[in-house]
Amino acid sequence: MPSHTSDHSPWRIFFAFLRLGLTSFGGPVAHLGYFRQEFVIRRQWLSERGYADLVALCQFLPGPASSQVGMALGFSRAGYAGALAAWAGFTLPSALALILLAQGVAHHGERIPSGLLHGLKVVAVAVVAQAVWGMARSLCPDRLRITLMAAAACLVLLLPSAAGQAAVIVLAGLVGLVCCRVPRDGTHEPLPIAIGHRAGLLWLSAFLALLLGLPILAALLPWHALQIVDAFYRAGALVFGGGHVVLPLLQAAVVPSGWVAQDVFLAGYGAVQAVPGPLFTFAAFLGASMPEPYSGWLGGMLCLLAIFAPSFLLVAGVLPFWEGLRRSRHTQAALAGVNAAVVGLLLAALYQPVWTGAIGQAPDFGLALSAFVALVFWKWSPWLVVVASASTAWLLDAAGLMG
Repeated sequence: MPSHTSDHSPWRIFFAFLRLGLTSFGGPVAHLGYFRQEFVIRRQWLSERGYADLVALCQFLPGPASSQVGMALGFSRAGYAGALAAWAGFTLPSALALILLAQGVAHHGERIPSGLLHGLKVVAVAVVAQAVWGMARSLCPDRLRITLMAAAACLVLLLPSAAGQAAVIVLAGLVGLVCCRVPRDGTHEPLPIAIGHRAGLLWLSAFLALLLGLPILAALLPWHALQIVDAFYRAGALVFGGGHVVLPLLQAAVVPSGWVAQDVFLAGYGAVQAVPGPLFTFAAFLGASMPEPYSGWLGGMLCLLAIFAPSFLLVAGVLPFWEGLRRSRHTQAALAGVNAAVVGLLLAALYQPVWTGAIGQAPDFGLALSAFVALVFWKWSPWLVVVASASTAWLLDAAGLMG
């Protein structure tokens, strides 16, 4: 069992993730970069290899990978209370902001200055580049794994889908199993997961029971709240790739049914790009935008809990078995290949959509390069780089030098 001292306190975990929840702009790939900087480099909660293992695991699971990595980190520090603290700290800032937007300005269009929003996209380039830089140096130390990293990046760009990503990870694991050699006394540091195998099976059973049972209950019982929970739970349970991939599922669930108007949906989609934290908090905006009685704060929190519940159940259910598997030499060899592929996935994401969505002209490149130098060589805090980059882009846009 983890000791509840210092960084093992759920409150300390909550405030650590709250800082990231207030400052981690840029989407799920950038979030993984922020997590790495905070918990691997700064706090040293786990090793580079252990972090990459968690990222690889959460890439396999449906749902928001960055949020699931956060939950797993919370589990490793303080059990269930730590997982909930990590989720709440990382998720609530953007969820609360989006509920306020839904109640206030959602029907009046986007009010965030375009230059400020563009600056947040540009700084995400620097954050992801920093993650690729650091993880490649640690996890791709030889020609084989460098080649795997490059091949994974190329394949993912050629097969831009969640299924393509999963196939690349599986293929890299097979290559690692056959070709990678890991030392018998490797540097792997197991996470202190306070979840037993029996508890893991119970959580996985609960995940499947809700996934199969909620549609049946929603069809038998004409309760609006049950229909909402069913729709958002399925969206969180069945989407692979996370982030933007969930948006079509949510649109199909809430717009044709008349729960949320199309123009409100699009306004919320624009707003969610300008807030930190996980993109899945868009569910809070949609819930707050629904008709009475499930609207406002009640609807927002109901939809937020429903869409994240599958992630919690999956992480709690899979982690106990993952810990046992990854201690074997064969699993470690496969993970060596998977870890190289994870770096390749980040490298591909650095190009598409992060670079292509943010870098369109010389000032964009200059701002991204400056942010990268500040992060990697000057060791500035990520939140400070975010604020400085967004403010600079805002000023350049106001002066007519960016746009």
